[in-house]
Amino acid sequence: MGNRYRTENCGALRLSHVDKEVRVAGWIDTVRDHGGVIFVDLRDHYGVTQVVFHGDEVLEKCGKESVISVVGVVEKRDPSTVNLKIATGEVELKAESFEVLSTAERQLPFDISASKQTREEVRLKYRFLDLRNQKVHENIVFRSKVTSFVRKKMEKLGFLEFQTPILTSSSPEGARDYLVPSRKHKGMFYALPQAPQIFKQLLMTSGFDRYFQIAPCFRDEDARADRSPGEFYQIDFEMAFATQEDVFAVAEKLLYSVFKEFSDKKVSKPPFKRIPYSESMLKYGTDKPDLRNPLLIQDLSDFFKDVEFAPFKGKPVRGIVVPDCAAMSKSFFENMLEFALSIGMKGLGYLTVQPDGSYKGPIDKFLPDAKRAALKANLSLKTDDVLFFISDKPGAVDKLAGQVRTELGKRTNLIDYSRFDLCFITDFPMYGLDEETGKIEFTHNPFSMPQGEMNALLTMDPLEIKAYQYDIVCNGIELSSGAVRNHRPDIMVKAFEIAGYPKSAIEEKFSALYNAFHYGAPPHAGMAPGLDRIVMLLTGEENIREIIAFPMNSAAQDLLLGAPGSVTEQQLRDIHIKIR
Repeated sequence: MGNRYRTENCGALRLSHVDKEVRVAGWIDTVRDHGGVIFVDLRDHYGVTQVVFHGDEVLEKCGKESVISVVGVVEKRDPSTVNLKIATGEVELKAESFEVLSTAERQLPFDISASKQTREEVRLKYRFLDLRNQKVHENIVFRSKVTSFVRKKMEKLGFLEFQTPILTSSSPEGARDYLVPSRKHKGMFYALPQAPQIFKQLLMTSGFDRYFQIAPCFRDEDARADRSPGEFYQIDFEMAFATQEDVFAVAEKLLYSVFKEFSDKKVSKPPFKRIPYSESMLKYGTDKPDLRNPLLIQDLSDFFKDVEFAPFKGKPVRGIVVPDCAAMSKSFFENMLEFALSIGMKGLGYLTVQPDGSYKGPIDKFLPDAKRAALKANLSLKTDDVLFFISDKPGAVDKLAGQVRTELGKRTNLIDYSRFDLCFITDFPMYGLDEETGKIEFTHNPFSMPQGEMNALLTMDPLEIKAYQYDIVCNGIELSSGAVRNHRPDIMVKAFEIAGYPKSAIEEKFSALYNAFHYGAPPHAGMAPGLDRIVMLLTGEENIREIIAFPMNSAAQDLLLGAPGSVTEQQLRDIHIKIR
């Protein structure tokens, strides 16, 4: 019969197989004992087949999650027992003989079908069981399909796939490095790459035109729902002789095709919306705006300059108009106030527009008639609209307003969950002020090209200089950052000098790149959308660990293999390490 274990997989049997003898193999998923007739759902990677045993020999030899191989004849199910929820649901296998390949000897820590309701610590310790759960299993298969699709799409777009080193040098890129001590070079360390940034720029300098890689990146960062601690994967790409718009065109083709291929939701059509950073912070209160939320933030600072209302005096003020919100319950407004206090606000003022055109709310008495009319005209206020106010110190007010906007969108059911809304955030500031020292510092990738290049660095206020830096955002989640790179050593030296770094610092910390650029480098640009986050969005999962085969927990521990773990004294001696 060919293969010793199976001639068909557990998802293959159809009416066309009726009366044929086949062999299938898999895990015992469920068992139903109907008084001498045993029904077993046998599961493998491909699906489930119902196997009928006469006699209880199978129960005597093995239990759930044991692995068996069964020989039998395919029969058509009785119409009353047809199960159209599974692909094999019109047939069943009448067992003639079976072989136990492996028994599940130990008690299962959880029921496989309910593993997603089990505590995460237990799920991750027994991840090999958790991955048998159909939904969890499908997520990992889905990820593989997305990855394969991305590779083919990038190749069609003319990109070559490269692998870059995993053992490299430590680089001050913002997050903590994972360090690897050297055995051969006492007291010296490798680092795992936070990103292939230096290498992909060197590939452009080496004369390659279009690079991409499903790149592993390593950062010693704390976990979040959308960030895996330690290790994550990017669709990393770089292009020679490219402008910002060239990068956008590739990103749009790639991401639009991925989201359309793997989702039935409506997807933003290229060209994606471009939103300057300053506009995004003002209108949405974040540089990761969720465009499914129709609420916008209004700047009311000038409006309140000559209004004698102490909480707003001398501070920036933001407003958010929520249409038809006046009918919301008293608890809605109480809960919004509670939320505002929880994020550090001192309160959350609001005005309700009455049917006669007047306002209701504690701020109303501070507004002269002319101001009331101006507010209505400027914000196009209508009956039953509610205008919420946010005021705080500069720098904090926008972020607070952004959080209130998001919460209002959720609580009023205004967010359209049937869409994937993608946009580019552009024109990030090149420099900012360190809050503690007041000194000028880089706000983003220091290797980005300043807009205006050398002329901007020589003639402009550093805080006014924008960079060719950009992010791509989907539904409020940052998928990628990228930039047009600074490929000229003279501009690099000046850019770092403004941020307080001498030329020697570049020569020491970034010697390979700085040196290479002295031998002729093309203008180049790129970005690196996060594969994990894309798959998380497409599957609708709220935690990134659900789409990673063997994730660490939120404390950066591998509960399955026991990492991080202790090592022997001899291993430490080999790499010249003594634990303090």
